[in-house]
Amino acid sequence: MKSTKLANRYANALYMFSIEQNKLEEVYQDILTLKSVFSENVELRGIIERPIITPDRKKHIFTEIFKGKIDDVTFGFLNLILVKKREPSFTYIFDEFISCYYKHHNIKKAFVTSAVALDNALLEKLKQLLEEQTHSTIEIEQSVQPEIIGGFIIKIDDYLIDASLKGKINKLKLEFSHNIYRAAF
Repeated sequence: MKSTKLANRYANALYMFSIEQNKLEEVYQDILTLKSVFSENVELRGIIERPIITPDRKKHIFTEIFKGKIDDVTFGFLNLILVKKREPSFTYIFDEFISCYYKHHNIKKAFVTSAVALDNALLEKLKQLLEEQTHSTIEIEQSVQPEIIGGFIIKIDDYLIDASLKGKINKLKLEFSHNIYRAAF
């Protein structure tokens, strides 16, 4: 809870500062890049989060890797996080910043699970339908789980649409288990 609250404060501060500096889109792209780099590079994350390594050494590492490749606002923010010794919260801060960006731009993420991979035309049609229903811009993240047998499951925010065969079978099992009808023969 504490790290989430801390991440939310830092992310909101970065969001507001990037708006003031007219650098919101650049900072957003930088945050996406940094999130990707930190999730893919376990060694870098381990070095940055290790408390035994001095903040000056961490700044030097960041300068070597990111200077000139990300916007100055983002780079200054990373240095601030290092000075304040909040680097273990990097991934939380990145996630909170992306959530803040989505919230202010009315973007929602839809998690679509299907038994087989859906083609691009179907995903685009699904995206259009979801955008009409939610009055938001939708980003679809697709996953394939053959155990749902067929159909799909869509999760947006707190809403779940289960149109999978496995879901329908489970619903029938539940209905039959509560069936009060008894054959009298």
